[in-house]
This record gives sequence, structure tokens and C-alpha cells, in this order.
Amino acid sequence: MMAKGDPVLGRREPSVLLIEDDEADAVLVEELVADVTPSMRLTWVRSLADARQWLTARVPDCVLLDLHLPDAQGLEALARIQEHASGVAVVVLTGLAEEETGLAAVAAGAQDYLVKGRIEAELFGRAVRYAIQRKQAEQATVALQASQLRAQENARLERGLLPTPLLRGTGELGVVARYRPGRAQALLGGDFYDVVQTEDGVVHALIGDVSGHGPDEAALGVGLRIAWRTLVVSGATGPRQLRMLEEVLVAERTGEQIFATLTSLALLPDGRRVRVMRAGHPGMLLRSGKAVDWVEVPGGPALGLLPGQADWPVEELVLPVRAGIVLFTDGLFEGHTGPGEERLGEEGLLGLAREAAGLEPEPFVDEIIGRAEALAEEHDGLDDDVAVLHLRWEKEDKAVPAS
Repeated sequence: MMAKGDPVLGRREPSVLLIEDDEADAVLVEELVADVTPSMRLTWVRSLADARQWLTARVPDCVLLDLHLPDAQGLEALARIQEHASGVAVVVLTGLAEEETGLAAVAAGAQDYLVKGRIEAELFGRAVRYAIQRKQAEQATVALQASQLRAQENARLERGLLPTPLLRGTGELGVVARYRPGRAQALLGGDFYDVVQTEDGVVHALIGDVSGHGPDEAALGVGLRIAWRTLVVSGATGPRQLRMLEEVLVAERTGEQIFATLTSLALLPDGRRVRVMRAGHPGMLLRSGKAVDWVEVPGGPALGLLPGQADWPVEELVLPVRAGIVLFTDGLFEGHTGPGEERLGEEGLLGLAREAAGLEPEPFVDEIIGRAEALAEEHDGLDDDVAVLHLRWEKEDKAVPAS
């Protein structure tokens, strides 16, 4: 006899639902339970209809299923019980002359079969326990495969969302990029970035954020990022670039409520001028020596809010020598840092950046992300994804051409 808490199950004695219309056979099963596992919780119903009603409020560990019921016969009975209890182990009960039917039931998804008239007490207890174990192993395998598929999908999304900068010079532009999925998401969200240098030496940079979270938003972020790179390489710049990106978003989004914010930069090869377009996106940080300032140029609405009606001005800034530009998504400063609705906010982020102002680009970026995460730690962490892009010309300064 197997004791309560048997290692095969690894927990309490099982709960078993017996679906059997023959009272004599049901009494036999009850006697087997009493002989082998008296603490097993056995419930007896006479039809699939009764079983469905019972299953609406309870989930057993195992179903013992007679294949000859008043409202279902043979493998049909198995298929119908699997519809209502897909995660439950099933052991079918067959007659003496129906062993092939039992084998067919196992091939169709049952965990085991028992032949009436040949069931010994010890065999019965073992069959129930091992059927439950096999079902649990099957579900664990399915869950593992699903997890592996999600990991593969995430890797593909990551390659699309987090590209390698396409630079033509050698060490002229320093790029530091970071991405942190939000605490609530297992996969990457819709934040995206890219950096591309064209043949004329101009470095184009992008950071953006698709509203919402999930695989659809991540896929849309990938599509926008790839479309942007294609437009840059083909020479499409300025407001025309954003209008074409908006067309892509409208065509690919899953609902009219989906939009995307972004900032697009063009850093001119003189190392001092940058042209900025902003579509509903937060401002940026400008680092010069040990000074850090918040810069927010005029812009237009997020892509998708006013399809075909919006415009986005191009603003040109003159940068200090070897200035660093820091682009980011709003997940960096929207984390809760105190009771109620208190958040880090833009001023709080600027304060963190100024405290880290003396650091080189890579430790600077890691420091402000780490500090933002630490401040939100007691309030369930950063809910939203975070993307940060730090750009700085490393070559010697050139004179700024006259306007």
C-alpha cells in the first residue's frame, strides 16, 4: 500500500472522478479504493452530463472513464471529457474484449487504461498515481516548450528592437545604448532605437515608444525601426520621413488607439550642429562638461494621433564642444518613488543626471538607470520599459559653418 504523500504524487492523496453508469462496476472501484488508498477522495457520477456539471466547480487529479456511457460511447466519450478537463489525467475503463480500444484511447490522449475484471488493488492504485504523474510531466513539457518558444520570439524581437549602430567612421561617434524591460513584462515592449550614419557623414539617431505592451506593440516597434532605417538610407529626411513612418504605423497597428512617440536626430559631421524632430516624445538631456540641461524643442503630435494632418518642425541646435546627447523613453522617469501618485518625473531625472554628470558616457547611463530603478524598487519597480541612447562626437571639434 502506498502511504499518504507518496513521492510519485509529491503531495496529498489524489481526488478522482469516476464516470461509470454500471453500479456494480462502480462498487468494485470503491472497494479497490478502500483496499489500497482509503484516503483517496472518490466521486461517482453516472454520465458525461453529470460529470460536466460536477467539473464546473471542481478539478480532480484524475478521471476514471467508462467508455460505454448512456450519453457517449468509445473514443467520443474520451474526446468530450478532454474538452471539459483538458489538464486532468484520464484512465479509461474497458471490458475484457476491448483491450484494443484501451490502446486506442491512450493513443488519443488518455494516460492509461484498465480492463474491468482484471484490476488488482495494487495495480489500480499504481495506475492512478502514475497517470497523474504522466499528465503533470506532459504539462510541464508543454510549458517548457512554450517558454522556449517565447524566449526565441523575444530574441527575434530583441534583434529587431535593439540593433547594432550602422556607423561608417572609426571611433568618431560614441554610442551607448541600454534597454530594460519593465517589471510587469516578461518580454520586451514597444520601445525602440537606432543609429545610422549615411555616406555624407551625417549620423541619424532615433528613439521611440509604441503605446501599450505586448507582442503586437513590440512587433510594431520593430517595423517602425526598420522602416526608419530604410528611409534614412534611401535619403528620406525631415517631416516627410515622419509622415511615411506614420503611414507604416497606421497600416500595421492593431487598433486606432495605438500611437507612437519618437525623437529623430541628424548630427551633422561638423560635430556641433544637430537637427531635431520630436513627435510627442519627452525632451532630451544635453551634457557639456559637468553640466546637464533638459532640452525640449518644439514638436508635433505622436504618430497616429492625427493621421495625415500633423506636421513636425525641424529644430537646429548648436552643441557645445564634445557635448553628449541623451535620448530616452518615458519609462525612465515615470516610476513611482513615493506614496500615492508620486513619481520621479522630469525634474527628478534631471537631478539624477546632474549628480552623475562627471561620469563617462557608459557609467553615466548605467548610473541614472540604476538610480531610477532603485528609487522605484519599493513601489514594484519600473512598470514601463526603458530605452536610453547616449551620443557624443569623439573627434576634434570643427568650426561651426555660418548659417
